[in-house]
Amino acid sequence: MSTTERNRHVKLAAEIRRLDQAYYQLGKPEVTDFEYDRLLRELTELETQHPEFITPESPTQRVGEKPIEQFPPARHSVPMLSLENTYSPEEVRSFIVRVQKLVADEILDWVVEPKVDGVAVSLTYERGRFIRGATRGDGVTGDEITSNLRTIRGLPLLLNPTHDAEFPETAEIRGEVYLPRHGFERLNRERESAGEERFANARNATVGSLKQLDPREAARRPLAIVLYGVGEYRGTGLPVTQEELLARLKSWGLPTPERTWKANSIDEVLEAIAELDRLRAQFGYDTDGAVVKLNRLHLRERIGVTAKAPRWAMAYKYAPEQAETRLKSITIQVGRTGALTPVAELEPVFLAGSTVARATLHNEEDLRRKDLRLGDTVVIEKAGEVIPAVVRVVTRRRTGAEEPYVFPSKCPECSSVAVREVIASGEGASWRCPNPDCPAQVRGRLEHWCSRGAMDIEGGGEVMVAQLVRAGLARDPADLYRLKLAEVAALERQGEKSASNFLAGIEASRNRELHRLIFGLGILHVGISVAKILARNYPDLNAIASATAPELTLVDGIGETIAKSLENWFADPVHRGLISRLRSCGLQFQSAQYRPRDAQAVGLLTGLTVVLTGTLPTLSREAATLLVESHGGKVSSGVSKKTHLLLAGEEAGSKLTKAQELRIPVLNEGEFLERLSRPDGFQSFRQSL
Repeated sequence: MSTTERNRHVKLAAEIRRLDQAYYQLGKPEVTDFEYDRLLRELTELETQHPEFITPESPTQRVGEKPIEQFPPARHSVPMLSLENTYSPEEVRSFIVRVQKLVADEILDWVVEPKVDGVAVSLTYERGRFIRGATRGDGVTGDEITSNLRTIRGLPLLLNPTHDAEFPETAEIRGEVYLPRHGFERLNRERESAGEERFANARNATVGSLKQLDPREAARRPLAIVLYGVGEYRGTGLPVTQEELLARLKSWGLPTPERTWKANSIDEVLEAIAELDRLRAQFGYDTDGAVVKLNRLHLRERIGVTAKAPRWAMAYKYAPEQAETRLKSITIQVGRTGALTPVAELEPVFLAGSTVARATLHNEEDLRRKDLRLGDTVVIEKAGEVIPAVVRVVTRRRTGAEEPYVFPSKCPECSSVAVREVIASGEGASWRCPNPDCPAQVRGRLEHWCSRGAMDIEGGGEVMVAQLVRAGLARDPADLYRLKLAEVAALERQGEKSASNFLAGIEASRNRELHRLIFGLGILHVGISVAKILARNYPDLNAIASATAPELTLVDGIGETIAKSLENWFADPVHRGLISRLRSCGLQFQSAQYRPRDAQAVGLLTGLTVVLTGTLPTLSREAATLLVESHGGKVSSGVSKKTHLLLAGEEAGSKLTKAQELRIPVLNEGEFLERLSRPDGFQSFRQSL
């Protein structure tokens, strides 16, 4: 091993970590994306040539590990309590007076912080190294989500050393994971392009991201984190105030609140809350309130906690931003499945940083429940919604000229009689156009087929599809593969070059992976994730089409609703005809992702779950993982009751302690390798299976 290469690896890793901090925490990129990618590529190549260089803190390890079976439970050493909430300034006053009475001999000061609308998490660092992360859960036990948290670029896996204090042996740092506004919009654009449902708000998207069983999928989500508290702390140098704690976290390279306020009285606390309300629209993330905390940490211990919340902190929640405007009309949108969705057309009004002219109305039941009439003055609200929603009617503004809205009984596109269907969730009913040849549905299906998440056909957007349908050149995806250059070029605003590019995109789509084709078919309840599951579990489209609903439900991730939808779709003669014509067009019906269920590795460790911890004498973490998996075992990131053995090296830390508490067998590298050399080496471990 070259000392020069080892030194270069250390230098590269440190430089990339520094650049990550500058970009994700300070918002001050120091190099171009090209230069950053070049450095990361060089680091990756070094680690490919020298796997022994790889450490858990390497920037290359943020891309996400392989999927995990489930999240093991993680017990919090110090309970993670939630905060009492209020919308009333008077209750804030009462709270401060109440705290003062508990420590009447002290002069109190306070810190006010933005309340980020995210998901509470706890991170454990041992001697400056990130080793474990968990959700709040019930406050006592959460889910260990270490693998997903490691993918957050703004979270340092190795803390910056400081001159004034050593790293504590253990520091449990608490904060909030969230999606920045720009990241949330980007994620929704990507989901929309892939034909998936948009997330309603950033917090829902964050929860879904952290609960991805595949960390590689979590790594694609632009998550961020802010840290502001401490739980368990073993070591010297614990700060004495919240101000000092935030400064210490920041000095370690951890992201902290971008703005805080120090207050010495009730009035100053309320002034800080009001100023935060004025400023929070400028932040790059959603805030739904202000958190008021007692500054001095030792007084918090005197004041104590209730069963659910600390007595020394409170959250002041801001009311959602609302605006009044006039309902001009209601239009009906027809989706590719035929669903008729009402949309409120409004007099434009400025709300929460943007001008709003449309708002969602969900369905007919929503209209009736709110008693909406054309011409009404209505209150609209963003409150995290992607599309603003109509909250209520301002009935006192009615003049008598408002007109009740009659939901159409016919499709506005093709005049087919609409069918009323009960919504599965029990939230009323929806209307649907039953005509599969409805121009709106035809356009929707073709746009979906051409979308990026499906067949990714360049040029196959809304304008092109509308012209093809209007000209009678395409009614379903198979028609696209029979288009001629002359007929496409003859369309309005289409020249030979753009027509050629579009046809080239169609030609390229013949070789798209099977899961894209399945998703492109637009089968009800079959999103991109389900399509991938099907492609992994079936060798070709014919096998999927011939599978019965009971057979499909045997596949992990396919429930009864999805299975029945698939069975019904492939049983339809029209759909069978489409599949036959697509086959004749030469599309890819074989699955390159197919993995037979009986092809599982069988070996000495089959059925056993192994956890790795510490530094092993000769094996890198990657090599040890491959060794376990090659013998049929599964490697988990956290110790739980389902762990069968712990493979421990030097500086094993808390995983070793937890394994000992749970009486889980612990082996060092030598013992582990020796047992692998014997056919009966792990026989005793199977007694716990």
